[in-house]
Amino acid sequence: MVKNIQAIRGMNDYLPAETIFWQRVEEMLKEVLTSYGYSEIRLPIVEQTPLFQRAIGDITNVVEKEMYIFADRNGDSLTLRPEGTAGCVRACIEHGLLYNQEQRLWYLGPMFRYERPQKGRYRQFHQIGAEVFGQQGPEVDAELILLTARWWRALGISKYMSLELNSIGSMTGRTRYREALVDFLTRHESSLDKACRYRIQTNPMRVLDSLDCKDPTVQALLHDAPVLTDYLDDDSRNHFTNLCELLDLARISYTVNPYLVRGLDYYNRTVFEWITTGSLGSHTTVCGGGRYDGLVEQLGGRPTPAVGFAMGLERLMLLLQAVNMDLIAPLSVDAYLVSSGNNVTSAALLLAEKLRDALPALRLMINYGGGSFKKQFSRADKHGARVALVLGELEVAAQQVIVKDLTTGNQKKLAQSKVVSHLILLLGFK
Repeated sequence: MVKNIQAIRGMNDYLPAETIFWQRVEEMLKEVLTSYGYSEIRLPIVEQTPLFQRAIGDITNVVEKEMYIFADRNGDSLTLRPEGTAGCVRACIEHGLLYNQEQRLWYLGPMFRYERPQKGRYRQFHQIGAEVFGQQGPEVDAELILLTARWWRALGISKYMSLELNSIGSMTGRTRYREALVDFLTRHESSLDKACRYRIQTNPMRVLDSLDCKDPTVQALLHDAPVLTDYLDDDSRNHFTNLCELLDLARISYTVNPYLVRGLDYYNRTVFEWITTGSLGSHTTVCGGGRYDGLVEQLGGRPTPAVGFAMGLERLMLLLQAVNMDLIAPLSVDAYLVSSGNNVTSAALLLAEKLRDALPALRLMINYGGGSFKKQFSRADKHGARVALVLGELEVAAQQVIVKDLTTGNQKKLAQSKVVSHLILLLGFK
């Protein structure tokens, strides 16, 4: 017996009942992005490995442990994209989109990271992200946060989302902070776990992630560590102060988290995360981002200020499934075409095409499975149809159709030429 081939662990199928839900949510997200003047960019799933090594940083979990790296037939090292920002910057440089220009872009698609699959964290996952190039003031940072807040309102989940902010300053300020942090951690190295000790010399700011560690000794120690905000330069401090003032004016609640640093090396100044607690477990990040003013130059372009964010769609969908079931209602059809008799199916097919031509928004399904009228009407109910169109041999011969309102039970036999106007009345089409 041939063994069944199954999907790779952590890379999931999304079946029709799920994709309907995804499509609804994605359309709502896209509508908000479009309303803010953002344009879609579509990026390759595979990029050259050095792109991510240079952008994300060699000594990060993503590059060290999580990237899917392989050699193609020419021996070139390629990588399945683990995030979207680096590819977006590469595309903008390659196609000359940044010189003396402002760009507001968004993207949507699968990303890949090799890690232990768990709820809301998969090896193939999906992100929607937005990037702004050419604007350096705090106003655009605020706009991105306001845009995401509008998402939560549209999806009905605002009360489940909390915003955390921080400024990680300039490279110069972080260098001074790193020296102080390494000195502190080295003096307390014996109290740290193995992962934290490894990071002291490789990526000490990532040690701050261990604040989520359940070991109370480690938590207490790190709360006494130097705070990055004490090392901010004046420009970064003013930028952050102005951002907070803008959010206050817009009545966006937030918490300043001095330990928030994000996981990728390219960030500077503003970093932020939208987190949720309870519905998805303790302290789950749904959306995060910040400034990366040096990344364009780092990847070979002209110095360009930039800021952006990305959101994991799987985590968003889990949250919506937990708190907003209204979005998960199955997709229904407007009309279901029931038929019976010799040579009636072909007539039904032609009638359906004429109706679709006249009413492009009409969701119409034809019964092809045969069966009694009772079974066909049962199928119409299963698909949520509001109207049944009935064709038999007599109706085909007379160029008529029976239109039945499945909500009231009322039905009429009409000339096929009159069906469109009747459906417009029944279904409320304009």
